[in-house]
Amino acid sequence: MSINQEKFNLIKNRFRSFYPVVVDLETGGFNAQTDAILEIGVITLNMDKLGWIKKENKLHFHIKPFKGSIIREESIEFNQIDPFSPLRGAISEYKAIKNIFNLVKEGVKKNNCSKAIIVAHNASFDHSFIMAASKRSGIKNPFHTFATFDTASLSGLVVGQTVLAKACKSIGITFDNNQAHSALYDTLQTANLFCEIVNKWKTLGGWPLKTRKRK
Repeated sequence: MSINQEKFNLIKNRFRSFYPVVVDLETGGFNAQTDAILEIGVITLNMDKLGWIKKENKLHFHIKPFKGSIIREESIEFNQIDPFSPLRGAISEYKAIKNIFNLVKEGVKKNNCSKAIIVAHNASFDHSFIMAASKRSGIKNPFHTFATFDTASLSGLVVGQTVLAKACKSIGITFDNNQAHSALYDTLQTANLFCEIVNKWKTLGGWPLKTRKRK
């Protein structure tokens, strides 16, 4: 493998110096400023010497609603979370965000990237909650403040599906609907979907990008 080929197989060069991190949240509503984060899953990614992207580290936390936060009944009915159950083993939002940001910062540094970027399904939702939690915590945020990689858009392009379960099944990933809407499971499946899309693009010859000269 030539030095020129090797540079394309570095994660920092694949994503414009950004370090992709897969995130999924379960919340008490849709308003990132007022509604509680109840559960969060995070999976970091790496790229091997041949340029194939894979899952690396995983974090998952049940989270105590922050003081003064809102928990909407319709959200709880949907995600089936009892926010105040002692069996959840929940930790504070601050502690969860600190642990997640520390892991992400390590990955950014190790891969010589400039900043992390959130990968999520319908990413604007998860991104908005992470940004709000970062502001509440006062911890320096390693993520890009507005850019994301949205697997709903990517899977719409690649397989013609935007629902996570349907996109996974269309690309050949098993999806258990009984486990859906768990932050850990949805993060895992979103990571599988993103890796499959990126690697399929490479298999098809789309990376490294080959430019054609106009006649």
